[in-house]
Amino acid sequence: MPASKFTERLTRENAAVVLVDHQVGLYSGVRDIPVGELKHNVVALAKAAQVLSLPLVVTTTAAESMWGPVIPELAEVLPDGVQVIDRSTVNAWDDPRVLEAIRATGRNKLIITGISTEVCLALPAISATGEGFDAYAVIDASGTFWQTKREAGLLRMQQAGVIPIDYSTAIVEILADNADPLAADVYTALDMPFAVLVGQIASALSKA
Repeated sequence: MPASKFTERLTRENAAVVLVDHQVGLYSGVRDIPVGELKHNVVALAKAAQVLSLPLVVTTTAAESMWGPVIPELAEVLPDGVQVIDRSTVNAWDDPRVLEAIRATGRNKLIITGISTEVCLALPAISATGEGFDAYAVIDASGTFWQTKREAGLLRMQQAGVIPIDYSTAIVEILADNADPLAADVYTALDMPFAVLVGQIASALSKA
């Protein structure tokens, strides 16, 4: 199979993370994924991205007039240097500051999450694809207001060539090697439900 965006790997050199509209007001309407699980996944993605030194671009829309600030769980783990870009456009890609911040990362593979899936995730992911970026839609770190909207958003993104992925697979693909000195910190940040048990088994085996 010839190399393409569907077969090329995510790496620390080619990937950036874009978090779109993880806002208090929007989370209040999420129904397709448990809100606690959604918060866990997006926070874990943000933390693991920082362990691997991936650039983060974070946006809100109408934060003061409509949808409120970034959820506190995510705001707490964002690095000091990251500016949350508040905009009025429905599609984050249409705001010049967002586009400038994404281009400034120098990365061509964008790991994107958004609330809601069919708008805040799908629209910039489709726009990015149209402009030559490879967009990866992180489905389990995004959410929407009912199942039909989720399904419609996923179908539309796939038609446009957006690549669906989950939060931990994106990061583990970038980690690439479990012997990497950062591996333990990456898995700690990811906080996958089974990881504690795996760690306990590994610790026991190492002492045996």
